[in-house]
Amino acid sequence: MAYTASLTSHIHFHTNSRFFSTFPPKLPAKQKSTVTTAAIPPLSTAASVTDLSALDSTTVALIGGGSVAALAAVFSLTDPERRRRLQAEEVGGGDKEVVRNYFNNSGFQRWKKIYGETDEVNKVQLDIRLGHSKTVENVMKMLTDDGSLKGVTVCDAGCGTGCLAIPLAKEGAVVSASDISAAMVAEAEKQAKEQLTVGNGDIVPVMPNFEVKDLESLEGKYDTVVCLDVLIHYPQSKADGMIAHLASLAENRLILSFAPKTIYYDLLKRIGELFPGPSKATRAYLHAEADVERALNKVGWKIKKRGLITTQFYFARLVEAVPA
Repeated sequence: MAYTASLTSHIHFHTNSRFFSTFPPKLPAKQKSTVTTAAIPPLSTAASVTDLSALDSTTVALIGGGSVAALAAVFSLTDPERRRRLQAEEVGGGDKEVVRNYFNNSGFQRWKKIYGETDEVNKVQLDIRLGHSKTVENVMKMLTDDGSLKGVTVCDAGCGTGCLAIPLAKEGAVVSASDISAAMVAEAEKQAKEQLTVGNGDIVPVMPNFEVKDLESLEGKYDTVVCLDVLIHYPQSKADGMIAHLASLAENRLILSFAPKTIYYDLLKRIGELFPGPSKATRAYLHAEADVERALNKVGWKIKKRGLITTQFYFARLVEAVPA
């Protein structure tokens, strides 16, 4: 696995959305598991967007022509798109309604466990929990390395159960947190009330303002806008507009995480779609880093730092953008 040589930041990625997984094994509910984490590069300053090209070619080469042919034959017998269309018809809408319905029902129960601390998770869910927590950890380090967050306004777009909003509030940030799922927002408010009763030294945490909103409905101006593991629900055609919208809300900084589109990760995603299971009810869109960067450049923003977070079942690109 090759990375760029320009790795100058002191932030190191250790290991998302609600992201796809492949071949999730069934484990007893109380069984503990050990997660093996891949070696991760530190954030780089404006490094090349092609730093994963070596991973693509070498990894796919290792799969072998016969294996690829076999996988292609299996793919031809499945129709993930038809399954997604039927799901959309059931809830009377497109991707957005599927996502809203999922995260207000079965998806909420699944991701509440993943984002929480319960032992009632299997190996895959535990691995995703680790990956997501490392994403949050690195975002917090990004923000606090630049100074105190006391009084800094932050929009947490797609807040889930408050995994980022609550740590931000503990550091004194003034947080506006939103999610498309009313169930997620209610859980985030509950967690915030339980965790923000005690101050952090001389910092008195301000209770985040939680709202049920999709990304398109967000408005206002914030010092920093953060959107973690949400772009996976947007095809690139819509992601461009969403990135532009989020950038319009930010004055100084925009932080995004997304599932990277490479040959290898796209293959893993397609394999995972062959075994959807009852809990994998939303379509997953991968995004090429070059496409995300072009969308940012188009509205006058540039990437300042970038990095990759990965565990066995969790893959996320994390980028920090600033006005050009």
